[in-house]
Amino acid sequence: MRIAVVGAGFAGVSAAKVLRQSGFDATVFERAPDVGGVWSRTRRYPGLHTQNDKGTYHLSDLPMPADYPQWPSGEQVQRYLESYVEKFGLASALRLSTEVTSAELVNDETGWLVTSRPAGAQDPLTVERYDHLIVANGIFSDPVVPSFDGHANFTAAGGRVLATGEFHDIEAARGKNVLVVGYGKSSCDVAVPVSEVAAQTHVVARELLWKMPRKLGGALNYKYLLLTRMGEALFRYLHLRGFERFLHGPGDGLRRRMVDSVGSVATRQLNLRELGLVPKGSFEDIARSTVSLATEGFFERVTDGRIAVHREQVITELLVEGGRPAARLADGTVLPADLVICGTGFRQHVPFFDDALHARLQDDAGNFMLYRQILPIGVPRLTFAGYNSSFFSPLSAEMAAVWTAAYLRGGITVPTEVRMRDEVRARLFWMAKRTNGRHARGTNIIPFSMHNIDEVLDELGLNVGPLTRARQWLFPVDPGSYRTVTAQMIRRTADPVSAINDGDPMKMDKIRR
Repeated sequence: MRIAVVGAGFAGVSAAKVLRQSGFDATVFERAPDVGGVWSRTRRYPGLHTQNDKGTYHLSDLPMPADYPQWPSGEQVQRYLESYVEKFGLASALRLSTEVTSAELVNDETGWLVTSRPAGAQDPLTVERYDHLIVANGIFSDPVVPSFDGHANFTAAGGRVLATGEFHDIEAARGKNVLVVGYGKSSCDVAVPVSEVAAQTHVVARELLWKMPRKLGGALNYKYLLLTRMGEALFRYLHLRGFERFLHGPGDGLRRRMVDSVGSVATRQLNLRELGLVPKGSFEDIARSTVSLATEGFFERVTDGRIAVHREQVITELLVEGGRPAARLADGTVLPADLVICGTGFRQHVPFFDDALHARLQDDAGNFMLYRQILPIGVPRLTFAGYNSSFFSPLSAEMAAVWTAAYLRGGITVPTEVRMRDEVRARLFWMAKRTNGRHARGTNIIPFSMHNIDEVLDELGLNVGPLTRARQWLFPVDPGSYRTVTAQMIRRTADPVSAINDGDPMKMDKIRR
């Protein structure tokens, strides 16, 4: 079976590794000249670092290098992925600097026609047939930059507007008046190095988000709070199980006090009240969308005046004042703005699919209808990878690749289309209610990372054992605990009459051990 994988970030390269080990012929298309996805040198902005520590942010069978700092830089993460490609001999599967322009499903038997070309070129076009297609283009690959009134005059006067992922040279900000739009990770990350060289640095925040310090109280690493099963259980999941029933039932008062105490410590530690930067709502709202780690040095620079934050404001227009580019905010404030850097989100879509195919993949609101965040309903020979953004995105993507390989090897009996559709709709309804619609078209599963991994592996009968899961309640999840899952899946699915289908408890217990 020939499989095309589009995208060479964590999801794409781990899918290629799992598929090739499972006996498939996988080819990975990547328009960038290197592997990495959001970590590619073509997309890295100054100040980019991981939110996870290096012990929790890696693929199962290759830890981050011991000499890396606790929170690796974007460049270091990209080098890690290059070492992963080298370790598992994936270079021959990669087609770098190659853009997929279209993918067309011919029919259920023929599969896909994938059209590609050298990145940045108009031709030549290459058309190839593949039996199966895996979409791993990333949900953070297409930045959304607002369309500001007055943009033409602004740029004519020398002003520039770009996304954080398009800002690579810190010297472009030296001596300039810079506006950073947004208050998420990328905006706060880029504001810190910019503030070291810019004449002025202003952050325009439509809405303040809660931030978690890397070390709470300067001592307790946040990984012991949010990167454990206990931390995940503090937030109510769609289906409660085990101790979660106590936490969100008789123990709800205790749970609330735990969450509120973390919020109180974070507020004091970051001086949010003194800076006028306490977000609205409660600290529990941190789980409504992407949980954001406080960028090192950000609030210190707000304190000393090198960064000015304009809360609950937006840019209403770009203009020219006194012959220089500027921006007007909603409250009437006019700020000089030689450079506007936007960390204003991403568009989740598949650019090489036509509108008709998108309509088959999404509901009326544009949310992806994916069973287990992997399998589209009613579109054959197609799966998705990395459409389960989580705290443990590398591990989540890798375990989704294991599910896909097992599915292609006939090792999974999925529910009927009606049942899958009902389950996905119920999940999307819950996600929309929980996040006020901010779930990235149904692809952002934060903070329920381990719930998603459990559901994927439980369906395969390949989840880690109860002792490992118990340890994960108190200690940060170690992706290395899952390093044997791929090999177990391959052994399990080699026999069509396998333990996953016959449900033999002795066989399943042996595999878990």
